[in-house]
Amino acid sequence: MSHTLVDTLILKLTALLDQIGATADNHLWLGYSGGMDSELLAYTLARFRETHPKTPYQVSLVHVHHGLSRNADAWAAHCRQRAEHYGLNFVLRKVQLELGPRVSIEAEARRGRYQAIAGLLNPGDILLTAHHQDDQLETLLLALKRGQGPKGLAAMGQAQHLALISRAESSLARISRAESAPCWQLRPMLDSSRAQIEQAVASLELPYINDESNQDTQYDRNFLRVEVIPVLKQRWPSIATTASRSAALCAEQQLLLDEVSAEKLQPLLGRCRFSGVRVLDSAGLKVLSPQWQAQLLRQFIQMQRLPLPAQVQLQQALAQLLDAREDAQLELSFKGLLLKRYGQQIYAMAPLPGAAFQLLDGVGSVEDVAAKSSKLTLSTKQLQALSQGQSLSVGLTSPWQRLELTLADSGPRVALAQVMAPLMASLSAPQLASLSASIGAKVQPSDTAVAPELVMGLKGSYRCQPHNRDKGRELKKLWHELGVPPWLRDRVPLLMQNGRLLALAGGFVERSALASGSEPGIVLKLVAEATS
Repeated sequence: MSHTLVDTLILKLTALLDQIGATADNHLWLGYSGGMDSELLAYTLARFRETHPKTPYQVSLVHVHHGLSRNADAWAAHCRQRAEHYGLNFVLRKVQLELGPRVSIEAEARRGRYQAIAGLLNPGDILLTAHHQDDQLETLLLALKRGQGPKGLAAMGQAQHLALISRAESSLARISRAESAPCWQLRPMLDSSRAQIEQAVASLELPYINDESNQDTQYDRNFLRVEVIPVLKQRWPSIATTASRSAALCAEQQLLLDEVSAEKLQPLLGRCRFSGVRVLDSAGLKVLSPQWQAQLLRQFIQMQRLPLPAQVQLQQALAQLLDAREDAQLELSFKGLLLKRYGQQIYAMAPLPGAAFQLLDGVGSVEDVAAKSSKLTLSTKQLQALSQGQSLSVGLTSPWQRLELTLADSGPRVALAQVMAPLMASLSAPQLASLSASIGAKVQPSDTAVAPELVMGLKGSYRCQPHNRDKGRELKKLWHELGVPPWLRDRVPLLMQNGRLLALAGGFVERSALASGSEPGIVLKLVAEATS
C-alpha cells in the first residue's frame, strides 16, 4: 500500500508539473514541518528525483522555526538530518511572530511561515505543500463557519498561482515579482486521505515529528480534527471525499462566475489620469443591481490583491461610495484595505506608507537621505553626473516605483544652467568654460545659490505658472486640473531651488525655469508601480 501511494503521488506530481508547464529551471520548494504528511512528501520527492533523471529539478526542503515550542530547535535539527538522508537541499528560516491580545496564533504563525517562504521564492518557483483530503474538509468547514461564499467553499486547489510578498520587501522587489513569471503552489496529496498517509508512513517506517500543539483544541483546526471530524466520519465514512467533491464543484462555479464578472467589470474599469492606478466607475456601477454591485466591487478589490471586507462592511461601503456627492472626498478604512472616491472614480488600495525618497543607483548612496525623509538635496556629485548625461533614480513609495531625472534637449524640461549654479562656485575658469560648452549655455557662478531639492508637499495657495499656460494659477487648482487625487498631492515630487518651484514631476515645468531651443534640461519622470 505504501509504495502504491508513493507511486501515485509521483504520478500526480508529474501531472501537475506538466499541467503548469514546469521545467528544470523551476525550483521546487517543499514546506517541510517534519510532521507525518510533509515527511511522506519529502520521501516522495527523493523518489521523484531518482525516477526523473532527465529532468533534474532543484529540490529544497524549507523548515520554518516559529519559536513557539520548547522543542523547536530539536525539530529543526531533525528536519536537517532527514533532508541530508534524502539527499535534498535544506533551508532553515526563523521567524519572529507578532503576538498580542486578540491576535490568532494560528493566523500569525501561518503569516510568518508564508512570509519566510516568500523571501526564498524567485519568479517561476514552485511551492509544494502536504495538504491532504482531511485538511480540505477542515478548510471547507472553517469556510462554512465564517459564512463564506463559493470562492471560500472552493477551499484549496491542487495547482494555484501563489502571490507571496514579504512584508519587508522594497517596492522595487514587489514590482520585479509582479512583472515576472508567477509562482505556483502545488498540493499533490490533496486526493489522499489521512488514513492512507498514516498507513504509508508506518509501512515505510518514516520517523516524523509529533507537534504537541496539534492536540490543543483551543485552535479551530485542532478542534475540528480532534473533536468534530472523527464523529462525522463515524456517521459518514466518506465525508472527506464527498466534501472535496463539493469544493471542486464550488471552484468550478466560481470560475464561471469570475469569467462573467470579468466581462461585466471591464467597461467600468479605467485609470487615474495622473498616477495610472486602476479605478472603478461609480456611475456605471450604480445603475446595476445590488447583487452585481457587490460582486463587481469584490472583484475590483481582488484585482488589486487586497483583502475583502466582511459582507456587511461591503454593503455599507457600497451605500456610501455610490450615494456620496460628486465633490465628496470619501475614505473608508478596513483591515489592510482603503476604499476612496474622488469624482466619479472609486479607488481600492492598501494603507499608504509614509512618503519618502531613497536613492537607487550609484550616483550617491542610500545614506544620503534619512529613512523617512520627504526632502532630498541634490549633491554636487549628482549634479555633475546629470550634466554628463547620467540618469538619477530616486525610489518612491506607492503608487509610484521611482522618479527618474534625465537630461534631454527637447520637450518640457528644467534648464540645466539654472540648477547648476551651486556647482559653478567650486570650478576653475577652464572647467567653467568647458561645462558651459557641454551644456550649450553660459552659466554664471553664484556664492548665494542653493542646491536644488526634491521635496514633497507644498501649500495649495502657492502660485505657479506652468510652461503651457499664459497666466499663473494656485497649485490647488492645478492639482484638480491634472486629476491628482487629494491623498497623493503630498506625495508628488517637486523640484525646487531657493524656495522656488522649478517643476512638478509628471505635471509641468515652471515657465521661468523652462529650457529654450535645444538647450539641455532636466526631465522628471514618474514611473508607476506595475498594475494588473
